Amino acid sequence: MQHTVLYAMEPRGLPLSEKLLPQYLKDLGYLNHIVGKWHLGHYQLRFTPMQRGFDSHTGFWTGHHHMNDHTAVEHGHWGLDMRRGYDVAYDLHGQYTTHVLGAEAIAIVQGHNKTSPLFLYVAHAAVHSANPYDFLPAPDETVANLGHIENYRRRKFAAMMVELDRTVGSLVDALHARDMLENTIIVFSSDNGGPADGFNDNAASNWPLRGVKNTLWEGGLRAAGFIWSPLLQNVSRVSHQMVQVCDWLPTLYEAAGGNVSALPTDLDGISVWHELSSGAPTRRIEILHNIDDIWGTAALTVGNWKLIKGSHYNRTWDGWYGPAGIRDEKAYALDTLANSAAGKVMEELSLLPTPERITQLRREATVSCGAGAHMANECDPLERPCLYDVESDPCEYNNLAEEHLHILQSLLARLADYNSTAVPPSNLEDDPRGEPRHWNFTWHNFGDEPEPEVLLNEHVD
Repeated sequence: MQHTVLYAMEPRGLPLSEKLLPQYLKDLGYLNHIVGKWHLGHYQLRFTPMQRGFDSHTGFWTGHHHMNDHTAVEHGHWGLDMRRGYDVAYDLHGQYTTHVLGAEAIAIVQGHNKTSPLFLYVAHAAVHSANPYDFLPAPDETVANLGHIENYRRRKFAAMMVELDRTVGSLVDALHARDMLENTIIVFSSDNGGPADGFNDNAASNWPLRGVKNTLWEGGLRAAGFIWSPLLQNVSRVSHQMVQVCDWLPTLYEAAGGNVSALPTDLDGISVWHELSSGAPTRRIEILHNIDDIWGTAALTVGNWKLIKGSHYNRTWDGWYGPAGIRDEKAYALDTLANSAAGKVMEELSLLPTPERITQLRREATVSCGAGAHMANECDPLERPCLYDVESDPCEYNNLAEEHLHILQSLLARLADYNSTAVPPSNLEDDPRGEPRHWNFTWHNFGDEPEPEVLLNEHVD
């Protein structure tokens, strides 16, 4: 699955041999619900959420859709993509996706039988690019209230984020109203760095990190995230612990009461639950970011050293893309934070840090690397591998490949070791049976159906 993304007309999905987090949690008695994006295969129903461990799904099967009309445009094809379970949710037309997903998440919490544990996976569409005719859809009123943001794309991006932020606050409030927060773990994460400066016609900012989404620079790999729970011990801190996305399965499984030693021994992930709670260093010392032998790119981090080979887009997106955001920490609206839905709940529970502590945390979490004009030892990854100390140089200014040749060789050897076990990517050509026009202009589980009559006629012709 390592090459590009899963397209809507490909007759494949995440292999059924893989047991997913909700399936493990179901073994522990959990009720599991997904709200939002799936994007792990839908050409047959057996690849869709309710046959991969979830008890319900309201959301979309493909990788993106428009937030108002709920259609996805892909490879020149257009179709509706909003589901309630297995059924097309025609009734949700015109309702803003972030509001739909937020309301559904709250309804699940409000209707949950607390005698069983709950896993709720909320995968928002915001702030992903939508369709070519409107890449950043947001409510007009929200956009209008952000007139102080001069760049219109950034203003719409911010409006999408405001709506997302409100749904998170409302969900926290709903959990609190049902006395569920005291035994809840909230993980907030993104799947990649932002599409900045017009990439995918979007307007994120990864400043001061290098690169954008779908590159192997830190701007493509790092993203904001947090974990919150009364079950954690060492809280109100900025974590510098090394964690990889594959660690969430064993980590949350252990936090849920599962026996990690009973998990398959070939899992890539390790549980870091106790370390996240205490603040101790994790056992993870390296992250293989990707190996793509088709595009000729790879990246590996071991400790504070990062190796990069190759570049996407012929180096078009290898730079630094802003804007930098709020430079004056005094301009950060601490009163707005305290008066938000989540802030009010934290205040009521006496869990909201003091304004001084919040300012300090923001200062500690801010990456600062200067303006970039002093860059030394620039590297062209298309010509030779690049080596960076991402602890002291997170913005990847200073290539140290020649200065630390032994480290470079060690990482190249480790990368080659990984690559020796690689299997070919599973990408398949688009299957014309999946064209939405055959299925009432919806994205459909076409692999479960007889071949559309219109295609049979074309074959006869």
